[in-house]
Amino acid sequence: MSPAEVAHQLVAREIEADLGRIVVGRQIIVLDQTSSTNDAILKIASPSFKEGLVLFAEHQTAGRGQRRNRWESAAGKGLWFSILLRPRIELSESPRLTAWAAKSISNTIQNEFSLESTIKLPNDVQVHARKIAGVLVEMRARGKGPHLAVVGIGINVNHTLEDFPLGLGERAISLAIALDRQVDRQQFAVAVLRDLDRQYGEFFRTSV
Repeated sequence: MSPAEVAHQLVAREIEADLGRIVVGRQIIVLDQTSSTNDAILKIASPSFKEGLVLFAEHQTAGRGQRRNRWESAAGKGLWFSILLRPRIELSESPRLTAWAAKSISNTIQNEFSLESTIKLPNDVQVHARKIAGVLVEMRARGKGPHLAVVGIGINVNHTLEDFPLGLGERAISLAIALDRQVDRQQFAVAVLRDLDRQYGEFFRTSV
């Protein structure tokens, strides 16, 4: 990352302080780099972790999308994170988690920036008919208690057209491109997590 990007890295303790007492985002981890945030959070997941742990990475070297597609995650440009959850649903109901996350991201983009966003089923969020965010849900069966779910989310925030690989710029967009200005990633991260938490309670009836 450039010196400017390093200076604007996400700060876990500040995000936690801004969020307060909630479920989704009750604990924040920020890594400089990892292969995939889903892989990283699964490595540390244990029964001692309460649901709501969120792991961000400033850069993913092997980010994944649906159908094993590669998710391009330019360093310091977007929000790349995974959420550890234990919803009381069956493995076959994992699309409910995808719908929850996509709806929440779409709502946050509209509420924060007055940008019209749409959901392209099953897991993409679009602005101006171009992909701005995606969701990847992975669940692990547990014999006793709720199954483990990891919800991976990628949002293009401060990308320029040059940050997208050749050919992808026609199908992808970032908030910065749509708004013609840079976005405070930390503030946007807090807004996204707040809405995810609120809607998680509504979708799955959880409590802190």
